[in-house]
Amino acid sequence: MGALFHAIALPLYWVISGILVLWHKIFAFLPSEGWAWALAIVGLTVTIRALLIPVMVKQIKSMRNMQLIQPQMKAVQEKYKHDRERMSQEMMKLYKDNGTNPFASCLPILIQMPIFFSLFALLRHAVQGHGNGFLSDSAAASFGQSHWLGTLLGASLTNTHGYHSTQIIAPVLVVLMTLTQFLTSRQILTKNMPPAAMTGQYAQQQKIMMYVLPVVFSVGSFGFPIGLMLYWTVSNLWTMGQQYVVIKASPTPGSPAAIAKEKRDREKAAQKGAVATTSSAVFNGEEAVEAPRAAQRAQPKRQTKAQRQSGTKTPKKKDD
Repeated sequence: MGALFHAIALPLYWVISGILVLWHKIFAFLPSEGWAWALAIVGLTVTIRALLIPVMVKQIKSMRNMQLIQPQMKAVQEKYKHDRERMSQEMMKLYKDNGTNPFASCLPILIQMPIFFSLFALLRHAVQGHGNGFLSDSAAASFGQSHWLGTLLGASLTNTHGYHSTQIIAPVLVVLMTLTQFLTSRQILTKNMPPAAMTGQYAQQQKIMMYVLPVVFSVGSFGFPIGLMLYWTVSNLWTMGQQYVVIKASPTPGSPAAIAKEKRDREKAAQKGAVATTSSAVFNGEEAVEAPRAAQRAQPKRQTKAQRQSGTKTPKKKDD
């Protein structure tokens, strides 16, 4: 297992350290090395999350499809409740026909875990003055000695490095990290799930995960460096914003977000209709007046046969 992790982590060290060093050079003009490194971690987070946008969008769409097929899943489970093998086969067929995957929701976090632990190892070595990848020993020493908000970016609750402010900054970041993790999960359940899908097995699993994951991360984060908790908090904020945009633009049919979108669309259509009606009139000052009609050429009246034979002209109609 250790050899496998090392094989995965080694190229990640180069990628992560390269992005981190590049962002640090961008913020090198700042007088504080601590803020330069802190913003470099934020830049690293934004870069990684931007690269993962296609995966995250696929995850949200897959979760939406899972919610939509909940009634069909219930029917399959009820029909084959005494035949587990046939139930599994029918479930896989249902997933395939609807273009969804029950494991797609786990894909982003599975991709981020190696990145997370590689960054953890990179920062831990940097605090000790040891560089990795593109992070040289001198850059690692700069990071290890940089101060941010009265503490070190490499400090943690289990190793404060003698900085008492760590006991304040670290718990605040733990709370922020846990809260943003919870709100991210809650955003899906409360905004993008129709009422019919809230009672299914998948919804129940999501509700459990909504509470379990933040607790797991909050307990495990006490040993995380300040810089790593900053990375995870910014990553959660990115997820919240990204989900908000995707859910608002393409909500699950029947969900509260879909109902809100339909209302917005009706209001926009009504406004466009009102603008189209008023723009058809010609305005003069504050009152609308009709545009003048073009003058029409008077049509000659047809003469009778007797008038043509006698040469009599049709009398003109006098104006009133």
